[in-house]
Amino acid sequence: MNTAIADTGITDHPVVSRAQWLAARKALLQREKELTRLQDQMARDRRALPWVKVEKDYVFDTLDGPRRLAELFDGRSQLMVQHFMFAPGWEQGCKSCSYMADHNDGANLHLPQRDVTLVAVSRAPLAELERFRQRMGWKFNWVSSYGTDFNRDFGVNFDPDAMSTGKVDYNYVRQPFPHEEAPGISVFYRDEAGQVFHTYSTYGRGVEVMMHTYPLLELTPKGRDEDELEYTMAWVRHHDRYENAAKPAASCCSTQS
Repeated sequence: MNTAIADTGITDHPVVSRAQWLAARKALLQREKELTRLQDQMARDRRALPWVKVEKDYVFDTLDGPRRLAELFDGRSQLMVQHFMFAPGWEQGCKSCSYMADHNDGANLHLPQRDVTLVAVSRAPLAELERFRQRMGWKFNWVSSYGTDFNRDFGVNFDPDAMSTGKVDYNYVRQPFPHEEAPGISVFYRDEAGQVFHTYSTYGRGVEVMMHTYPLLELTPKGRDEDELEYTMAWVRHHDRYENAAKPAASCCSTQS
């Protein structure tokens, strides 16, 4: 029997018997297993990438004072950096990067057990980052790269001259990008001699790996429920700015509303 679902916002979706559903589910399961195996192989290929030794001496402003890149590892051998879009002078951090960062504290309960330190890095001065971090209630370590080339060297901040041409180098291709800041994730390894190596970076939709809400949404009938022809994350707000949030809504910064 095939019937339609009414009054759910989803039209003309088939409704079948339990036996028919089970057959379709098992067929999909085989494809899901293929994807899982492909993802496992991709992870092995990622780990097999060659590394680049970090020669430049980056110094970050932290709540514990100036710290070099090697010191951000906090005694561990692996460092994961969220490149958080927050330029000097912005009223608040990018809402999409904030959506991403909302997942960091949960991950930080477990990442140290696998020899991984997770930090966020932004160009805004530390005082601006700390003010926003307190507002959002985050606990993860967030450091400022203000005055350094770190963001530009790792592909998430663009030279004004390059932007004036209409295209920048982002996500390993020359393309238009509307802001001076861009999101990304970079991974580093520190050996016993204290040498630091850049092992991996991902940009664009690659940063969704840290947005754990998305895989959950994709299990639901409506999925992400985003307009792929428009800016797909238009629905996202800072978590204290949703209509049902405890605090009243407020306007976002001009470029990151």
